[in-house]
Amino acid sequence: MRLIGTAIFLSVLWLLMSGLFKPMILAFGVVSVLLVVYVLHRMDRVDEDRVALPLGPFATVGYFFWLLVEIAKANWAVTKIVLSPKMPITQHLFSVPYTQKSDVAQVIFANSITLTPGTLTVETDLGYFLVHALDYSPDDIAALADMDAHVTAIETGRAG
Repeated sequence: MRLIGTAIFLSVLWLLMSGLFKPMILAFGVVSVLLVVYVLHRMDRVDEDRVALPLGPFATVGYFFWLLVEIAKANWAVTKIVLSPKMPITQHLFSVPYTQKSDVAQVIFANSITLTPGTLTVETDLGYFLVHALDYSPDDIAALADMDAHVTAIETGRAG
C-alpha cells in the first residue's frame, strides 16, 4: 500500500512539475516513477528503515502559508537594508532554543530560519541552534520563539 501511495504521489508531482502531457514526457514520468518505486522497494527489503513524519497535515499546510508571509516580511526588511546607502547592518551570532521532539520537526525549524532572509542556522546542538542574523535586534529572539511555537504546533498536529 505504501508503494502504491508513493507511486501516486510521485506521478502527481511529476505531472504538476512538468505541466506537459506529451507522450514522450509522460513515458519518461512513468519510467522515472517505476524506477524510484523499485529502488524504494529494494531498500525496504534490505533495512526496513523508515522516517516517521509526526506532523499534522492541516497544521503543516497552515504553517507553510504562515512561513511564506514571514519570508515576505523578512525579504522586505533585508531589501531595505541592502538598498540603503549606509547599509546599516548589525551582524550577530546567538543561540535559539528549540522545543521540537522529532528530528523532522527540528529540521523544519532550522530550515525555516535559514529560508527567512537575513537569518541563517549555522550550527545545531542539543537543545538549541546557533543563528547568524544580518541585522540583529532583541526582537529577533521573540520572532524565532514564535516560529519555534508554530513548528511545535505542526509537530503535535495543532494549528499554530
